[in-house]
Amino acid sequence: MNTDISSNSAEAALRERVKELSCLYDIARIVGRHDMALSEILQGIVDLLPRAWQYPEITYARIVLADQIYTTRDFRESSHRLSSDIRVAGIKKGIVEVCCPEENAKITNGIFLEEEGNLIEAVAREVAFVVGTREAEADREKLHEQLQHADRLATIGILSSGVAHELNEPLGSILGYAQLAKKCPGLPRQAKHDIEKIEAASLHAREVIRNLMLFARQAPSQKKSVNLNDIVQEGLYFFAARCNKYDVALAHLLEPGIPYINADPAQMNQVLVNLVVNALQAMPDGGQLTLQTKKSKSHVSLIVSDTGSGMTDDVLENLFIPFFTTKDIGQGTGLGLPVVHGIVTSHGGSLNVKSVVGRGTSFEIHLPVGKLS
Repeated sequence: MNTDISSNSAEAALRERVKELSCLYDIARIVGRHDMALSEILQGIVDLLPRAWQYPEITYARIVLADQIYTTRDFRESSHRLSSDIRVAGIKKGIVEVCCPEENAKITNGIFLEEEGNLIEAVAREVAFVVGTREAEADREKLHEQLQHADRLATIGILSSGVAHELNEPLGSILGYAQLAKKCPGLPRQAKHDIEKIEAASLHAREVIRNLMLFARQAPSQKKSVNLNDIVQEGLYFFAARCNKYDVALAHLLEPGIPYINADPAQMNQVLVNLVVNALQAMPDGGQLTLQTKKSKSHVSLIVSDTGSGMTDDVLENLFIPFFTTKDIGQGTGLGLPVVHGIVTSHGGSLNVKSVVGRGTSFEIHLPVGKLS
């Protein structure tokens, strides 16, 4: 009799181990599917789990990863549960959990077996592996895109610098001769008017070239100790007038005691003006413009936010490419944001953009705190 009981127990234990190994094998197959999205893999793992447990008909499973939850059908909470953390590089990303919400006469050995505790830990490791792998792939892809973007900008910068140098001399001659011609005595009114148009067009072209030089970082900068709060304060009067014209409410949140940075004040002012003008153009029907400064131990930040039309992903990808613009002809040259990017980069800073279509855009610039060299 005892032999029969021992034999039955051994067979039952063997069946459980086979179920557990089969589960891990099926999970490994799903994890190896590179054609499946991460959400599909995690849902597939959840669906596999109950059948590996001692009482599959009353077992439910779920995986919680950040703000995403994957569960078996009709998932039910229970105080009877096994769980294991999903950790990637030592950081908790979520949890794998198995619940048995019922007890009945069939259950004689307890809700969970000791081996099932080991099993859920193994499953959590598999989930952590696939999550870590997908995150690493996403990081590599993002870095590759950033390198490609930086390479394109560098190439355009070199070409822009060459074009700017070639145009500077003939443009200076056009402007000079136009100004001389305007001084000729007895000049007819229409001729004077036409010369003034030539002069205005030349000045505009010179401004475009100056922006190209800034983008290519060819224009000399004169750095000194600068306080971003001072830059914002000096522009508030000018910005207030522009905001009134556009029916835009202007708010400024300047953190006191902000550290000084080593920067060209004229270029910092241009960064601010370009971002403000860009924000105003995104709010033709009015809205809210917020200028904010923040500080940390190593950086100071300038944040320009609007409640305008926002930008699509396609626009964000091309935002800093010279001459790219979504504005109508005559409303922009497509150089404002590339110039901002060039100035910030030349000051050792970084620029982040967050935008939601229909809700607005936020440009956040980080500049290193530093002393004059």
